[in-house]
Amino acid sequence: MTLTTQAYTMLAMIGMGSFLGASLDTYRHFLNRQQLMKWVVFVNDLVFWVVQALLVFYVLLLVNEGVLRFYIFLAILCGFAAYQSLFRTFYLKTLFFCIRIVTMIYQFIKKAIQLFIFKPITIIVGLIATIIVGLFAFLWRVLKGTSQVIWKLCKILLSPLLWLMKQLWRRLPAPFRVKSKKILRKVEGFSESVKKLFSRLTEFASHLFHKK
Repeated sequence: MTLTTQAYTMLAMIGMGSFLGASLDTYRHFLNRQQLMKWVVFVNDLVFWVVQALLVFYVLLLVNEGVLRFYIFLAILCGFAAYQSLFRTFYLKTLFFCIRIVTMIYQFIKKAIQLFIFKPITIIVGLIATIIVGLFAFLWRVLKGTSQVIWKLCKILLSPLLWLMKQLWRRLPAPFRVKSKKILRKVEGFSESVKKLFSRLTEFASHLFHKK
C-alpha cells in the first residue's frame, strides 16, 4: 500500500470517525429510550452499530480495497474526538434547526390539507345529507297530508252508501247477521293489527325525519 493510499485512508477514516459521532448524536436524539422496551432498544442499537460498521468497511473498501491496519482505528478515534470537540455544537444546532423547519413544513401542509381538502368535503357531505333528509321529510309530509285529504273525501263520498248499507243490514235475517258479525270481528281484528303496524311505521318515520 503506497503512501498516497495510506494518506487517503487516514483522511477517509478521520471523516468516518466524525460521521460516526454525528450519526450517534442523531440516533440518540430520535430514539426515545425511556419509552421503549429494553429488547427494542437493544435491537435498535445492534442494527445501528452493524450499519455503521458496514459503512466504515465500505469506505475502506473503496479507499484501500479493504486492507485493515491498526492505525485505521486510531484515525476513526481521532475523527470521533475531533467531532466531539470541534463540530458537535454546530452540528446539533444545525440538526435542531432542520428538525424545526421540517416540523413547521409538516404542520403547514397538514393544516392546508385540512383546510382546503377535508373541510370542504365535510361541508359538502353535510349539505348533501341535509338536503336529502329535508327532501324525504317534505315528501313524507306531502304524502301524509294527501292521504288524510283522500281519506276524508272517501268518508264524505261513501257516507250515502254506508247509510244505505245500514238500512239493508237491519232488514237481513238475524242468523245471517250473527254470522256476519263474527266474520266482521275477525276482519276488524286483522284491520286493527294492520292499523297498529301502520302506526308504528308512522312513528318510526316521524322519529327518522324529525328531530325532537
